[in-house]
Amino acid sequence: MVAPILPADGDLDDTVVPGREPAQLIEQADTAPIPVQEEQARPFFRYRIGRTVVWLDAVSYVGRRPSSPRIVHGQMPRLVRVPSPGHEVSSTHVELRQLGSSVVITDMRSTNGSTVFPPGVAPHKLRQGESVVVTPGTLVDIGDGNVIEILPLQLRAPGEPPAHIQEGSS
Repeated sequence: MVAPILPADGDLDDTVVPGREPAQLIEQADTAPIPVQEEQARPFFRYRIGRTVVWLDAVSYVGRRPSSPRIVHGQMPRLVRVPSPGHEVSSTHVELRQLGSSVVITDMRSTNGSTVFPPGVAPHKLRQGESVVVTPGTLVDIGDGNVIEILPLQLRAPGEPPAHIQEGSS
């Protein structure tokens, strides 16, 4: 067994850092208020499903009873529930995600699939798990009369709600 090395008598004072009283610390603290940066309007795509318009400022999962993945990185996803009386729409049917200036739609291994109708191009049936980049004007049929329409980029004002019912639409 090795004996510990102990300081010689009187050396303990050299290693002690004298403290300050709390009052001294408060006096020295910078009490200037932290400037609050105002949130700026930022461009996001939106999508319409029925009469509801939803911002793509967060990943969206659309389905009969959508759920989030078990592990979420960053912002919590938006869960958008659609009616499916014929059970054509899977619980979590599709994922919509804005990546920079693009929108990516991913079929979440839905049972009945999704059909993408890009403007001016032949329709494309998504395979289970397949992703596709879409442009504004694209329609995505997920079944039971539920059609998602990708809307153009628009500035979203700070504090604006993530979704709203569009008046006068059917």
